[in-house]
Amino acid sequence: MFNRFTEHIESNFPFLKKGKLLIAISGGLDSVGLTHLCHQLKLKISLAHCNFNLRGAESDADEEFVLNLAENLDVEVFVESFDTESYAKDRKLSIQMAARELRYKWFTELAEQLHYDYILTAHHADDNLETFLINLSRGTGLDGLVGIPELNDSIARPLMPFSRDDILHYAQQHKIKWREDSSNASTKYLRNKLRHDVIPVLKELNPKLLQNFNKTQNHLQDSKTILEDAILRFQKKVVTIDGEHIVLDIKKIKKFSEPKAYLYELLKDFGFTEWDDVYNLLDAQSGKFVKSELYRLIKDRQCLILTPLNADEFFKPILVSNNDVLVLTSLGKLSLQEVDVENSMNSSAIFVDKDLLKYPLTVRKWKKGDYFYPFGMTGKKKLSKFFKDEKWSLPEKEEALLLVSNNDEIIWILNSRMDNRFKLTNNTKTILKIELTQ
Repeated sequence: MFNRFTEHIESNFPFLKKGKLLIAISGGLDSVGLTHLCHQLKLKISLAHCNFNLRGAESDADEEFVLNLAENLDVEVFVESFDTESYAKDRKLSIQMAARELRYKWFTELAEQLHYDYILTAHHADDNLETFLINLSRGTGLDGLVGIPELNDSIARPLMPFSRDDILHYAQQHKIKWREDSSNASTKYLRNKLRHDVIPVLKELNPKLLQNFNKTQNHLQDSKTILEDAILRFQKKVVTIDGEHIVLDIKKIKKFSEPKAYLYELLKDFGFTEWDDVYNLLDAQSGKFVKSELYRLIKDRQCLILTPLNADEFFKPILVSNNDVLVLTSLGKLSLQEVDVENSMNSSAIFVDKDLLKYPLTVRKWKKGDYFYPFGMTGKKKLSKFFKDEKWSLPEKEEALLLVSNNDEIIWILNSRMDNRFKLTNNTKTILKIELTQ
């Protein structure tokens, strides 16, 4: 196996020969085998071991084994101890997910602090098949079927072309010792059940299962590349960016043969799960929306608008005193200063008669029933009607801020229209310039 491993590194991972490498090692067959292969190849390695404290004395024995291995190979070793059960309970995670989060977070921090170029894990072909079957059993898209990537940013997996039997044969041939994790024998976890009960039957039916599976993975990866190109073309045609909002043109979406599939590929990373509901937004009434944990997709006329979830419940009105000259808002910096003459007024700067204001002023969200007297018009108008006439989207209305007088009269819709009641006249003695800047 060593010769095949050497050829694999030369062909696909030549950068590892010059890099500073951190090997994630549990003490089991796979990670110990990887360590010996890299050491035999004279790569510049150090070891990182996580003690998750889940198996009592057995966990401590694994740690001691790794420390002795590092000493025998004369390589640097790092060990970190975790209270995995408490971490899982606090974050409502399974033990497996908690351990995964803890180890990858620590590996990444260690690599960044000590300037390691790559983190090496011992995932191999059997792991890849198990992951494929797990994802397949749970329902997945193409991403879940293409398997574990051999290189993902700074995470490298140089054993992916090799089977567990290859690694076992190498270890036995070189009389390498390793630790057996007793939890791996239990079939209460899906991965172990597949490993012990399902995959052996598949291999018995087809001895070339792993080789054929590898070919399938390559075909799927090629298909994924084609799909990514198609999604990029779709994105260029239907998507525009408006600040924090992503706007999708419904008419253009419907011109594609499989709109639901395109929407899935475009939005899958935003946490949505109810894809029928997402698709149905195309023909829903304006104002309908679908939420994920962090995002909301809203139907607004002929668009779908993707926006971070609104934080209105955390917004507190901002009081503005007579002496304030600068106020911070969610839309920018609000500056207030007396001036001698009126310059050009626009949506981000207004000039008002200061003597007409009743302090303290307030910056607040709009509410149902609000009305004002739009500058340049006669009569009053409800804000809801103003927003509709101006074709404001739902996110724009939610983000709108008002500057109001102490008697709750609207002075200005920030970055939009001021109120006619506070305009300058021939009787104005004090001009106040109010401007919103980023």
